[in-house]
Amino acid sequence: MGREDLVPIVEAAVRANGGTATVVEVAQYIWKNHEAELKASGKLFFTWQYDMRWAALKLRKMKRLADPASAEKGCWQIAKRDAQ
Repeated sequence: MGREDLVPIVEAAVRANGGTATVVEVAQYIWKNHEAELKASGKLFFTWQYDMRWAALKLRKMKRLADPASAEKGCWQIAKRDAQ
């Protein structure tokens, strides 16, 4: 597992929470569903919480997550066009 692998995982975490999730909810989802992979990932195990924020930024640039100004304060939100 590498940093890039967190991009779809972060998106799945937000979607699993109804399309809007706090950073803590995303982290809980990742740990609950990918703990073993994280533990086996080497350096990523020590940086994954930073890297999930990087993944959220990448998702924003891809227009998959809403801009922070249009999302609920303190939450990551699926972009309107991808809210299906």
